[in-house]
Formats: sequence, structure tokens, C-alpha cells
Amino acid sequence: MAQVEATTERIVAADAETVFDALADYSGTRAKLLPEQFSEYEVREGGDGEGTLVHWKLQATSKRVRDCLLEVGEPTDGELVEKDRNSSMVTTWRVTPAGEGKSRVVVTTTWTGAGGIGGFFEKTFAPKGLGRIYDAMLTKLAAEVEK
Repeated sequence: MAQVEATTERIVAADAETVFDALADYSGTRAKLLPEQFSEYEVREGGDGEGTLVHWKLQATSKRVRDCLLEVGEPTDGELVEKDRNSSMVTTWRVTPAGEGKSRVVVTTTWTGAGGIGGFFEKTFAPKGLGRIYDAMLTKLAAEVEK
């Protein structure tokens, strides 16, 4: 079984604090950022960054649906880490300044992939599919904070 990683990034025309606050707002803004692949979104504890417990289903492909229950941490400034209680999946959001009134948002998801031929296809294609999903999220994030 191999580690699988998907990373996407975008420059957003808003300061880092505004962008981070939008991402950390699980009880408000975050739900607006989710593309169609997410369903059954529910904040179960907290709702703002560290200490939040959030649930959703992620349909990465027509046949693959992950039931995610994520604990949110903030290990360092500008960083949100979502650890799935139901799998090895961990998603890290990093927001850093990128010049006057701009931010760089980098989202990285890692998980332990399957073995064998299935694992080969997962490692080859899953990062691209997840990248498209996060690209859509980052587009919605930019539209939300660049108002």
C-alpha cells in the first residue's frame, strides 16, 4: 500500500487572514464553497477552525463515495488540518501571503492507497480527480473573498 497525494494551489486576490477565516468558517462560508461532489454536509461540533468536527460524503467518482468525519486542527498559523476518523485521509489547507492583498492557498490531501493493480490506478488517477474537485472549491473561495 502506497501513500497517495493530491495537491492543488491558487493565488487569491484577498489578504491571508480573510482567506483563512473563510476556510475555517465551517458553520458558514465553508458549505458555500463545496462543489457538487460533496453531500450531507453537517457541522457536528464547533464550527470555526480548531476543534470543529464536520461530516460530509465525497463522491470522487461515479462509483466511489467516501463517508468522511473530519476533526479540524490548526497546528500553525494559516494552516487547517482535517483528519478523517473513518480513513487514513488527511487534508491540509495552507494560506500564506502572496504580495499586496493576495494569498496563496495550497490544499494537499494524503491517504494510504490500495495495493496491487487497484492501487496503481488509484495512485495514477485519484490525485487528478481530487485536484479538479479542489480547483472548483478554490474558484468558489476566490469568488467569495474577492467580493
